[in-house]
Amino acid sequence: MRILHKNNIIDLFVWVDDSLPKELGSGGLTMKKNGRPAYLTISETITILLFSHLTAPQKTLMYVWKWAITNYSEDFKLPCYSKFVEHCHRSIPHLAYLLEQTFNTNAPIKLIDSTMLPVCRTCRGKAHKVAKGYAAWGKNHQGWWYGFKLHAMCDLDGNLCGILFTPANEADSAQVIKLINDTTKILVGDGGYNARVMREKIWKEYHCLLLAPPHPKQKKKLTSKAQIALLRVREKIECVFDYLKNHLHLVTSFPRSINGYLLNYLRNLLGYQVRKQMKMV
Repeated sequence: MRILHKNNIIDLFVWVDDSLPKELGSGGLTMKKNGRPAYLTISETITILLFSHLTAPQKTLMYVWKWAITNYSEDFKLPCYSKFVEHCHRSIPHLAYLLEQTFNTNAPIKLIDSTMLPVCRTCRGKAHKVAKGYAAWGKNHQGWWYGFKLHAMCDLDGNLCGILFTPANEADSAQVIKLINDTTKILVGDGGYNARVMREKIWKEYHCLLLAPPHPKQKKKLTSKAQIALLRVREKIECVFDYLKNHLHLVTSFPRSINGYLLNYLRNLLGYQVRKQMKMV
């Protein structure tokens, strides 16, 4: 496991600035409509969000801003809190681009699953207004929740291969076609992906074997030892979800806009991917 030091923020900034294409406005001063330069560039904003996530994961942007003021006021020209939030929201497309670049899309064997992302407590779902029109009610074996679903694929080492956000009432199996690609040869999921129609469609269009545990009533279904071993490995993606939600604060109710929720999800997922590449997980 690698230990980060204060000066490693420079290395992170170089990686972020080099990874962002210039057409997205990665470097230089971001100009406002009135011509005045912004306090932070996109690369600097993302660097602050990521490095705070790597060294001391923060639950809110307020804590991130206070952390930056306390530790890096000499390295960055930090604005007031409200302007810092605007900078963070402006960086959402760039965070999404960086996250997409870290996906291991070429993995031949992928694990797929979904997890609930509630935006508030269940008792407050009917009165919740921030995500109204985007979030929905969903139900699984854990009960009801109001919010979103994160559909994700990962490889056998736990690296993310693709993600998709949907309202909580979207079916898991319907999202497979949106996540899979031609390099996937075996896709391992839980019982929610066991629909015969979807398995046949995935095999016909992508020549990919969709492997899921049989229904308890399917007592005569044959399974090889290799398939049983893969089904046991499927728990790896559940460990990824557990780490994201219980250690990196992926689930939150603090944002006050739909962009705030998206920013929280993207910075946590990108932080997780960077942690994996740095062997911090």
